Amino acid sequence: MQNIVLVGSSGHAKVIIDIVEKQGCYRIAGLIDAFRAVGEATLGYRVLGGEADLDRLVSEHDLKGVIVAIGDNSVRANVAAKVADVRPQLPFVSAVHPAASIGKGTSIGPGTVVMAGAVINADCRVGRFCIVNTKASLDHDCIMEDFSSLAPGVTTGGNCRIGNHAAVSIGAVLRHGITIGEHSVVGAGSIVLKAVDAFSVTYGNPAKKVRDRQQGDQYL
Repeated sequence: MQNIVLVGSSGHAKVIIDIVEKQGCYRIAGLIDAFRAVGEATLGYRVLGGEADLDRLVSEHDLKGVIVAIGDNSVRANVAAKVADVRPQLPFVSAVHPAASIGKGTSIGPGTVVMAGAVINADCRVGRFCIVNTKASLDHDCIMEDFSSLAPGVTTGGNCRIGNHAAVSIGAVLRHGITIGEHSVVGAGSIVLKAVDAFSVTYGNPAKKVRDRQQGDQYL
C-alpha cells in the first residue's frame, strides 16, 4: 500500500482515518496539523508537522498522496490550496467507505470523502474536495460542485445541484430538481422546496432565506 497523510486531526479526521483503514488502499503515515505539537496523536496516528513541513515529509515517509480532513468547506479549500502550493506534485486522493453505495455512471473527484451508509445513485457527479457524510443520500443525476458538502442524514431528490462551497446541514431534505447556490448554507432539518440563493443562509419547513452570508463565514 502507498503512504498518505491526512491534513487535520480532529473529529472529522477520525472518521476519515476509519474509512482509509477499512478501504485498505493506502497506509496512513501520519497527520499534518500546524496547531498541534509534533508527536501528539489521534487514533494512534502521530502529528508529523504542519503544511510547511510537507516537502521534507514527502521524502522521509515516501508519501504518494494526501487527504484534507477538514469539515468546513472554505477552510478545506484554503488548506488544499496551501498544500498544492507547498507540494504541487503530491496528489489528492479520495476516500470512500466500503459501506457506502455508489451508483453506476457516478464520478467522484479527488480529495472527496464519502462516509459509511452514504448513497450516491446513478449518474451523479461529485466534484473535488466534497463531503458526502454519514447516511446522506444523493439521488440520480445530481451534481455536487467542488468543496460542497452534505451533512449526516441529508436526503436529495434527483437532478439536484449543490453549488461550490455550499453546505447542506444535518437532516435537510431537498425536493427533486433543487439548486443550492454557491457558498450558501441550508440549516439543519430544513425542507427545501425551491432554489436557494447563492451566498445565503436558508432554513425551516418550508425553508426560507433568513440572511445573506459572506464567503468563508463560519457555519460549523
